[in-house]
Amino acid sequence: MTEHNRGTRIRGSGGRRRKPPPKGRRVVAVVAWSVAALVVLGGGGLGYVYVKLDGNIKGVDINAQLGKDRPDDVDNGSMDILVLGSDSRSGANGAYGKDEGGARSDTAMVVHVYEGHKKAAVVSIPRDTLVDRPACADTRGDAVPGEHRAMFNTAYEVGGPACAVKTVESMSGIRMDHYVEVDFTGFKKLIDRLGGVEITTTRAIKDTKSHLDLAPGTHTLDGEQSLGLVRTRKSVGDGSDLGRIQLQQAFMKAFIDQVKSVGVFSNPKKLFDLADTATKAITPDSELDSVNELMGFAKGLSGLGADDVHMITLPVEYDPLDPNRVVPLEAQSQQVWKALKADLPIPASATKDGATGKADGLVR
Repeated sequence: MTEHNRGTRIRGSGGRRRKPPPKGRRVVAVVAWSVAALVVLGGGGLGYVYVKLDGNIKGVDINAQLGKDRPDDVDNGSMDILVLGSDSRSGANGAYGKDEGGARSDTAMVVHVYEGHKKAAVVSIPRDTLVDRPACADTRGDAVPGEHRAMFNTAYEVGGPACAVKTVESMSGIRMDHYVEVDFTGFKKLIDRLGGVEITTTRAIKDTKSHLDLAPGTHTLDGEQSLGLVRTRKSVGDGSDLGRIQLQQAFMKAFIDQVKSVGVFSNPKKLFDLADTATKAITPDSELDSVNELMGFAKGLSGLGADDVHMITLPVEYDPLDPNRVVPLEAQSQQVWKALKADLPIPASATKDGATGKADGLVR
């Protein structure tokens, strides 16, 4: 990934979509809130804060890589963000598996922030979803041919962030305004900086793959346990990625509540440590890769809590040819995308008949 020239700034004002006051989800919210609070508290050390945090943020220029062959940039006051959790095993992430030279999007979510920024919707895309992956270019600029019935998470593997964005835009018909990537190690460190996240399990969870062992009851998960929870798959529900997505969504709601409850304005040292860790944990697009841009992004976050975010999984069914894969339910999926494109709530009928993974209610 290449670092973008920091001279680029978010365009637009007033109600334009690229004015950045959305609900960015999980790590993005922590980054934005922390930076905004640091500016208030920085005082004489503000210059150091800017330089330090700016130096942490490494952006990727999605717009330049994708060019003009994209959905229209609809100006209706809403915003759409693709958030990916990479399953790269390189560097510090090698503790979670063998590094085979590539990475896939282990977690993928489209975050839609409605006009007015008082509500948001999150659509999780199962990594095993079979899609028509469009032709794209890899991070070196080399052409990558499209593929019919490709697993969704291979888009990132073969073409990096830009190809993942292009695949989502092809599926949805919605232009992504922003992109944010989070890695395993950064996620774990951020949870530890927050002081853990409190969740309640209704049944025991014991997963040898993710090394998670939780009895029924309330727990404050540290970074390692939190990472284990969002990676747990085989031991919950039907053992599919759909069950894991339900755990991730429950964890995210708890995470949002935790961020809201942390007294970031009352402890400058803790605040700086949090912002320092958070800005190292993400790779954003080039329109969110500076302190100033994240400050703008933060302005509309404060009113959003877990109850303001509607989370669903893209409506899918198990593939008739391969039960280890899923395929989108065409009519229901289009209901989801059309609703978001029109900045409307996702209708309940869109998710009524999809496969679920059967892990709902396990964590709250």
